[in-house]
Amino acid sequence: MKMMLIRQSAVIAVLVIMLNPGLVSAGSTPQKGGLLPEINLAVPKNPIHRSYLGLSGKRLFKIPQIKAEVVIIEIFSMYCPHCQREAPRVNELYETIEKTPKAKNRVKLIGIGAGNTPFEVEVFRKNYKVPFPLFSDGDYSIHKGLGEVRTPYFIGVKIKYDGTHEVFYSKLGGFEKAEEFLQSILKLSGLK
Repeated sequence: MKMMLIRQSAVIAVLVIMLNPGLVSAGSTPQKGGLLPEINLAVPKNPIHRSYLGLSGKRLFKIPQIKAEVVIIEIFSMYCPHCQREAPRVNELYETIEKTPKAKNRVKLIGIGAGNTPFEVEVFRKNYKVPFPLFSDGDYSIHKGLGEVRTPYFIGVKIKYDGTHEVFYSKLGGFEKAEEFLQSILKLSGLK
């Protein structure tokens, strides 16, 4: 009887791991000096967000096609209490970028909702009054390509003039002050 319970527990543990993709890593997290995996996102329907990213015409785009020198990507989940707590600071980061001459039009901020449907992303946007573009990753495909990072996770990507890119920042967790985080991003990316 005891052996049967141990086997059942083992089977349940294996099923939990198989059914919860966040528990097993598919790859490595983005590394400083490395490249992002190919990420295809839908061009925003909102004309303000489309204009902010400098996109037009196509249905899908890749991160290096954003018209900026630096893109900050936040991987979040609407169900993550840390992401919820961090949302006002990330909004403040967006506002700080927009009012800082060295950053405005050079640094863009986007969010990708790991495991979140478009509806869930929209609920998060409305609840936390998020002013920058958010994208759905309902099937976790982007999340898996990024090494199944925990949330919130921030990635800084430098877009080069030839259309290539390089990761210069990759870190789990939020930040204390938007201004300090932006200054760090500017320094690490070489924009400062």
